[in-house]
Amino acid sequence: MNCNCNCIFKLYQPCPNGVCFSLPTDQNMNVIRKYGGTPWRRNDRLYSPGVIGLHEEILDFYEYMSPTMEEHCMRCQVVESIKKVIKKLWPAAKVDVFGSFKTGLYLPTSDIDLVVIGDWPTLPLHTLEKALLDAGLVESDSIKVLDKASVPIIKLVDKNTQIQVDISFNTLNGIESAKLIKKFKLDFPHLAKLFLVVKQFLVQRDLNEVFKGGISSYSLILMVVSFLQLHPRQDAVSPTSNLGVLLLEFFEFYGLLFNYKAVGIRIKDGGSYVPKSEIQQQMLETGCRPSFLCIEDPLDSTNDIGRSSYGAVHVQEAFEYAYLSLNKACGPTSSIVDQTKSLLGRIIRVSDEVVEMRLRVKEKFPSPPTPLSLHHHNINHNHHHNHHHHHHLPHLKKPLPKNYGPFCENFNDSAISLAESYDEDGITSSSASSIASSENFINSSIKTIKSIKAYNSSHQGHREVSSHANSIPPKSNHLGNPCNQNWRHPGSFPYQPRYRANSGKRKKMHPSTAALISPSSARDS
Repeated sequence: MNCNCNCIFKLYQPCPNGVCFSLPTDQNMNVIRKYGGTPWRRNDRLYSPGVIGLHEEILDFYEYMSPTMEEHCMRCQVVESIKKVIKKLWPAAKVDVFGSFKTGLYLPTSDIDLVVIGDWPTLPLHTLEKALLDAGLVESDSIKVLDKASVPIIKLVDKNTQIQVDISFNTLNGIESAKLIKKFKLDFPHLAKLFLVVKQFLVQRDLNEVFKGGISSYSLILMVVSFLQLHPRQDAVSPTSNLGVLLLEFFEFYGLLFNYKAVGIRIKDGGSYVPKSEIQQQMLETGCRPSFLCIEDPLDSTNDIGRSSYGAVHVQEAFEYAYLSLNKACGPTSSIVDQTKSLLGRIIRVSDEVVEMRLRVKEKFPSPPTPLSLHHHNINHNHHHNHHHHHHLPHLKKPLPKNYGPFCENFNDSAISLAESYDEDGITSSSASSIASSENFINSSIKTIKSIKAYNSSHQGHREVSSHANSIPPKSNHLGNPCNQNWRHPGSFPYQPRYRANSGKRKKMHPSTAALISPSSARDS
């Protein structure tokens, strides 16, 4: 069967269901030739085998892909330039950031979401489009008004930085959603790490855009939150839990076990899985039916977050592929896998273009002088010595000069907190001065890429059945006890992961939930 996907990379072997989930081999991958596709891997360490090594790689991936100060400041500058145009048109309007830039959960190639709040008889999308063109912020072929969409927006690409920006009007739910996500980040220490890995996985397969049938970042965040809320192991939300185990369980659950036909996801009130029939009753006034990937909006129970993701079945299939691919490398026979090869690199890669884009940003966007103590939200204070230019945020010790502002606040936390606290009124930090960008934009063109599709190494068995007869031997380490895992078939609701620590306490199963188990997964161990 030939691959019929629309991604920029073509598979060299047949795919199940005609959809491409894996990458061709390295010799055909010019896009990762220079940096090998895994720039997060450290040259000063030998990664452990199995899920421990996967855990180590996820930590390094998160640290590498998290925004640097230069990248954050560049985005602040883009926001400020657009805000000036809007304020010139409508002085009373309020401009706010929401989405991934507000929450800090963005990849180097992620877009910026802006909302303009004001009072207009009809949404002035074309008026703002013309003003942005007249200001020289965009080219005529890089701005588009989607006035027929369910949420009308302006999509544009900033001329100087090539950052994509989506501008909507009076969509207050985005701001409230960002507040909710920031709360979830505090409740679940591993939320950001799991999210960024899976986000990159979806980006590389063109499954991250709702208008292309994929799922939104908000949908994905809620899926991760639900997974952690209802995890049968109470220690799964501990900061010391094994990220490799959690990632495998996530892919297994949403790729193989979850009953998409009958079950919806509910986040509020501690989270639950509910029959779609119940959700449909709530949605009667909207005239809609629960979608394949039904996620109840925690801010509006009549809204199904996944309703526009018409290709969500491909997301499920991609998750299944990811589980089978990682399971093959991390399973009982994983000792035969070359430890110098990346485990995480079997499903995600970072292209040379992204690496070089980040290097250009670091070189061309001037870093401000170092004020205040600034610690990266996920930084390991041992410096990464590797030839892939692993970036770290500088430690700020002195206040910034007054001409650096107003863009962001809360400099004492991290670059992420800067994005979280950015709003229309700029900085109100009580701790010190703010950061601002230089008047010198990045003049060189920085291409915004659609990252590469997943790497499958030499393993192309998308639907092979893996054995779970053995277990990973116990290993004493700083992670606590995530390593002594039972390899079992799922048997209890919402699922009984194959990677389950023996000592983990089980959450009590509600007697009415057995019917919600996916038929394919309702098996005893």
